[in-house]
Amino acid sequence: MPERILQVATAISGQANDKITEIKAVTRATRTLALNALIEAARAGEVGRGFGVVANEVKEISQRVNVITEELEDMFLTLASDLEKTAQTVRGDRFADLARYSVELMDRNLYERSCDVRWWATDAAVVDVCENLQDPAFALRASERLGVILDSYTVYLDLWVVDRNGNVIANGRPDSYRVMGQNVSDQGWFQEALRCRDGGHYAVADVAANSLLNNAATPTYATAVRRGGSVDGDVIGVLGVFFDWESQAPMIVKSLNFNAEERERTRVMLIDARNRVLAASDDRGVLSETFNLRVDDPARGAYLLEDGSLVAYALTPGYETYQGLGWRGVIVQTPRAENAAA
Repeated sequence: MPERILQVATAISGQANDKITEIKAVTRATRTLALNALIEAARAGEVGRGFGVVANEVKEISQRVNVITEELEDMFLTLASDLEKTAQTVRGDRFADLARYSVELMDRNLYERSCDVRWWATDAAVVDVCENLQDPAFALRASERLGVILDSYTVYLDLWVVDRNGNVIANGRPDSYRVMGQNVSDQGWFQEALRCRDGGHYAVADVAANSLLNNAATPTYATAVRRGGSVDGDVIGVLGVFFDWESQAPMIVKSLNFNAEERERTRVMLIDARNRVLAASDDRGVLSETFNLRVDDPARGAYLLEDGSLVAYALTPGYETYQGLGWRGVIVQTPRAENAAA
């Protein structure tokens, strides 16, 4: 609808300019005729005096028409400009709303991940393996239990139980990811999880390729495993869950309701706090491109590029207890081919 308003505004402005140009041509011709009539009246002397009065009146009317025409031209230019600005504002607001929707939809999804990790950290099998590090039977049982969870929660690559020293002691997909015995004590998510002050808190790492998961991109959620599964028990290990970003994120950025023509010239992205592209509807630049976003209002905004492309963005509002990681939804739409040619 905003683009249609822009098209109508451009059409009205063009037609108005054409008609005003025609009126100016007629006015110039009228002035010329009036001038010629005055010259002929002067030559005719007393006989042409009456005709000269009429010629003067025609000249004055022509001048008044010219003034009115210029006023109309200014008015049409102003109205067309105001209409165009209004349409651009409406369009920018619409796209900023869509950008917010995309990042909010992702954060609603990730909020569930923050809930999952805190819940599963109290699972008996997870707690038992951390309390019985020397007994392989507990590690086997924990891996089987994590595998059962993964069968129902298909949005994860894997789930790991890690001891206090950073050694992976159980995982849900041992056939796919041979991580048992690997040490992750240097990972930020592990270190932060150890520092969680109670069972209601968790750590989160931004999207990154994980070498132990075949270099798959994943945001990691983690929390401390506590003795007896108690909310305030002693920390005896860490549970880390790895979201399947490469399968789930594209569904978000490709889900916005654009028609086929719009979709062809529209790029939807999620970017992190450093403007790194995390997901893109065209699948380009993921985790490698830094998008040059102009941020006037930190919360949301829209602006035009020199080529007429619209850029709209919105900062995540978070969801429930999940504050988000400072991500933004971004939409870039290039102009229609006919508009670009014009």
